[in-house]
Amino acid sequence: MQNSPRRGVARGGKAIYGAPLGILMLEARFPRIAGDMGNGTTWPFPVLYRVVRGASPEKVVLNGANGLLQDFLDAAQDLVSQGAEAITTNCGFLSLFQKELAAHVGVPVATSSLMQVPWVQSMLPPGRRVGLLTVSGATLTPRHLEAAGVPLDIPVEGTERGQEFFRVLIRAEKDDMDVDLAEQDILEAGRRLVARHPEVGAIVLECTNMPPYAAALQRELGIPVYDIYSMITYFHAGLRPRAF
Repeated sequence: MQNSPRRGVARGGKAIYGAPLGILMLEARFPRIAGDMGNGTTWPFPVLYRVVRGASPEKVVLNGANGLLQDFLDAAQDLVSQGAEAITTNCGFLSLFQKELAAHVGVPVATSSLMQVPWVQSMLPPGRRVGLLTVSGATLTPRHLEAAGVPLDIPVEGTERGQEFFRVLIRAEKDDMDVDLAEQDILEAGRRLVARHPEVGAIVLECTNMPPYAAALQRELGIPVYDIYSMITYFHAGLRPRAF
């Protein structure tokens, strides 16, 4: 009888295996359509989710996440204890907690899509700049930008003037969302950005709810668009490199 091949020692110490990326989620009730960071079907790999209770989009985006640091630290540590080998968040405004989270959990942390800006800028030809679309231009402060290594003079446009996106996601005026109107808000913000700053040669989307509209925005403006999906798929590639 042929002996079965020896499998070696399986290492333990975690509660969950096969999902190395942990995502800290804000507490919200709006729909998370395919492409949204909070929709599990968005990702081509398994992820772990943890909702931070009390961390509403309004508190984080409009009020600077005041008083929420310890809640995020505890939630991140819980994800690591479950099996996460790296941590990200579903709000670009959480760049404010980048250093504290990385120091606390001791694993790689990428809090914000804003962290892509320096890399994207380095790829552009002379005279071209990265532009930034955010859910709330009025409350994206120099502190948020500095925490992610973003130049303070970056061209920025927000969605506050829109009909749907800001009202549903940040103001929580209703649970349902008109996706076509939300897309129109993103496209209009992008058009305003490049009209004011024709030197913009690529756009980074701050908001993790914007990836569903990135393709339409790229078609509309004809320049590269980067978002949390592009950043996190890159981030995950280092956690589980492809074997050739």
